[in-house]
Amino acid sequence: MGKSSNLDISASKLLEAVPHGFFGNNGGVDQFGYGGPGDEDLVRENRLKAANQILAGGLLTAPYQTHSSKVLIVTDGWIDEPKDRPEADGLVTASPGIVLGIVTADCAPILLADLKAGVVAAAHAGWKGAVNGVIENTLAAMSEIGARVDRVTAAIGPTIGLNSYEVGEDFKERFNSRDEDNFLQKYNGRWHFNLPRYVRDRLTSSGVTRIEDLGLDTYTVEDRYYSYRRSVHRLEPNYGRQASMI
Repeated sequence: MGKSSNLDISASKLLEAVPHGFFGNNGGVDQFGYGGPGDEDLVRENRLKAANQILAGGLLTAPYQTHSSKVLIVTDGWIDEPKDRPEADGLVTASPGIVLGIVTADCAPILLADLKAGVVAAAHAGWKGAVNGVIENTLAAMSEIGARVDRVTAAIGPTIGLNSYEVGEDFKERFNSRDEDNFLQKYNGRWHFNLPRYVRDRLTSSGVTRIEDLGLDTYTVEDRYYSYRRSVHRLEPNYGRQASMI
């Protein structure tokens, strides 16, 4: 697994005034996660190349993700190395020159900005992080350094879609009846979870009104995105990660 000369990047129209991007894998060539396959040096090069595409000379600042609700306010950033990065699943900054980055492979990547305050954020929201408050904690951290939730714009990048996300009865029991009606649907006798819609609802419930979901299903758009679930179904030994940066 090497690196490409051109990056696969998607952007949100709502965030067009902010340098940002959701990076795909270029047909499996690019891999952005240190926990995925491929040489770590090539992964680092891909990550830094993507960050430079967002902001020339910017300092890529990406956490070690653990599906938590922990959010860090970044002032100086840190060197992007495979090990010893701070643990978090949300990053917030108002410091110029920093590129916030997260990696995903089915979970929802969320990029956020309050242009007036000059505050941006990146959050990694799987079902566990979303249920436990990573979205709300990210917005709280943004507010702590000058953002206002009613001015925040959010974009939801490539995420596993409803039809691709089958769940069991034990998963369903984690949610109340309202959640079941809105985010859980039954197909052919099996439950499916609408993660992008759930993430959007948590954003809306927190006061965010400008939200764009790119509507890209990581499971089905095979030529652009890695999918943990797809790799499991195909008994593949490992899987890659895509990156989202702002």
